[in-house]
Amino acid sequence: MTSQADRQQQLEFTPYCGLYCELCAERSRIPQRAAALQQAMAEEGWPYWGSSVPDFTEFWRFLEGLHTGGGCPGCRADGGYPQCQIRACARERGVELCSECPDFPCHRVEALAARYPTLIADNRRLQAVGLEQWLSEQRERARRGFVYADIRYE
Repeated sequence: MTSQADRQQQLEFTPYCGLYCELCAERSRIPQRAAALQQAMAEEGWPYWGSSVPDFTEFWRFLEGLHTGGGCPGCRADGGYPQCQIRACARERGVELCSECPDFPCHRVEALAARYPTLIADNRRLQAVGLEQWLSEQRERARRGFVYADIRYE
């Protein structure tokens, strides 16, 4: 049986809506690409002569921040969209995941699913297999390089 502390740790990067933070390009692809760009620029000597370029120092710090963990802290730590109505609703109702709500999927989730086409199916999968198995499956998706930006609608 999973303790409450273990469950909270499992939910750290699982927003209320049922997306998975590690499948966000900001947490996966962007840090890798920022690190590769910074490394390539370092090999070309930018740390030495780049300071002559306006705003280079700020850019270099920004690039470094992208790949050293300066990104989104996750929904439960108030990262993401500040006015997220899904987060507000889940907290008000006292549910840890929208898929636990008797009104799932509600109009809020359906609106988000219009941009993230796997959202409702992923939540149904979560309901069917439970949090631990679902997290394992999401980690495997991340390991294979999947990110929501690959399928997200604008």
